[in-house]
Amino acid sequence: MPTIDLAVTPLRELNQTLHAIPAGSNDISFEVLNPRGSHSVAVGIDAPVSVEVRGSVGYYCAGMNSEATITVHGSAGPGVAENMMSGAVFVKGDASQYAGATGRGGLLVIEGNASSRCGISMKGMDIVVRGNVGHMSAFMAQSGNLVVLGDAGDALGDSLYEARLFVRGSVKSLGADCIAKEMRPEHLDILRGLLDRAGITDVSPKEFTRYGSARTLYNFNIDNAEAY
Repeated sequence: MPTIDLAVTPLRELNQTLHAIPAGSNDISFEVLNPRGSHSVAVGIDAPVSVEVRGSVGYYCAGMNSEATITVHGSAGPGVAENMMSGAVFVKGDASQYAGATGRGGLLVIEGNASSRCGISMKGMDIVVRGNVGHMSAFMAQSGNLVVLGDAGDALGDSLYEARLFVRGSVKSLGADCIAKEMRPEHLDILRGLLDRAGITDVSPKEFTRYGSARTLYNFNIDNAEAY
């Protein structure tokens, strides 16, 4: 396993190494030491490699990830896994604002809490948060799934499209056009699969409430003008 120590190696060199992995390389597992809150750690990877980051990171860690599995053994600053395409990102601590923003695929697992706007405008990715999420989470989320084992803050799912939201705890308030929906067998199956992928086996899907779009904002209606 190649080990890169950011106390002595420039961040640019780390990312260049991760971008230049040749097809068929035996170096598919990397360890990153002393990130010390650095921004843009392990961004733009486009290969099925594993990266273990030993410490906390700053902005946009694992952004634009494709195929890689990236584990942060600490907390992450704003925009972790932003615009992720595929693969998986695991944050062992907390995540700051807009975790998983605009993500198009892959799985983001946050074992602590996530701050505001978690999953904002996500477009197909899956996010599982063991703790709580802050206000405006899943704002304008278009597709994918947000699973919250704790509580959700104000305006959950504001202006939601077709993403599915599953919350085990309480919701402070729902955003415009977001409503509680029936949990059908297919939703229990989806949720069980997501929990399994996140390594969560001690929680039943039946403990969650599903939220989704009421679909009243899809087309302009003068009766709903105040909600736009």
